[in-house]
Amino acid sequence: MTEKYNVYLISDSTGETLDRIFLSLKSQFSKFEYEKKEFVFVRTEQQIDKILKECDKLKNSIILYTIVETKLAKYISSQSEKRSLPCINILGNLILTFSKLLHQKASHKPSAQHVLDEDYYKRMEAIQFTMSHDDGKKTEDIETADIVLLGVSRTSKTPTSIYLANRGFKTINIPLVLKQEIPASLKVKNPKPIVIGLYADPERLSDIRRNRVAIMRESNLPTYTNLEFIKKEVDDSKLLFKKYNWPTIDVTRKSVEETAASIIKIIDIKKIDEINSCFKKWCSKKDFREQSNRL
Repeated sequence: MTEKYNVYLISDSTGETLDRIFLSLKSQFSKFEYEKKEFVFVRTEQQIDKILKECDKLKNSIILYTIVETKLAKYISSQSEKRSLPCINILGNLILTFSKLLHQKASHKPSAQHVLDEDYYKRMEAIQFTMSHDDGKKTEDIETADIVLLGVSRTSKTPTSIYLANRGFKTINIPLVLKQEIPASLKVKNPKPIVIGLYADPERLSDIRRNRVAIMRESNLPTYTNLEFIKKEVDDSKLLFKKYNWPTIDVTRKSVEETAASIIKIIDIKKIDEINSCFKKWCSKKDFREQSNRL
């Protein structure tokens, strides 16, 4: 029988960084059974003492922490060692190594990443924009978007849009349904927003849709879950994407994070292509001027 572990995630901020790291870490161990407890905004020795006291009472406790204030980080480390509790500083060595490389002293300030700077307000604006343009609600200002996602129902358009908005991208998603019109501005060559087509395996979509219908307790949607109908939907969407030369992503086995990462990669490649194109045009004009001067 696999042992069960008690994992304590302790952060001096929101705990978002630590939670993501733990998510990646646990995915590497298929037989890892655990009970997770999270403690955020831990900034005093008294708080740490209380948590360690709880850890002491349980078997197989593991502590992961992101505490950047040096004194407090040393305290949790020393107190855990005294109690023989496994304790791992997620950011400690990383900050120290980076500090040496940059020849700078780290600020060791909790929540330093959560400042109300220009990037923060850009993300908030992108989130508001994306939420108000969900599911094809508004398309009249589509040229102000950074990204437009197209796809049939249940291809992760909304969650991917929200994730991208949290990265600062104004995102519109439009479902490909029978009566939904694609804005003419997207059909031109090199439209201003980057258009991405999302598709998935029809059988997978059928399963997802059946689950959704069961949850909604709807019985009057025969074509929505019909495999042959879904196959035609997906095929038609692929033809549309190909017609307008829009990049596509198969989301069948992709998480929202992986899909978003692929989209950001497409954006980066497009930016590089645009820079190279501008450079070639500049070189051509320069060569033309030089030849004209010789004449």
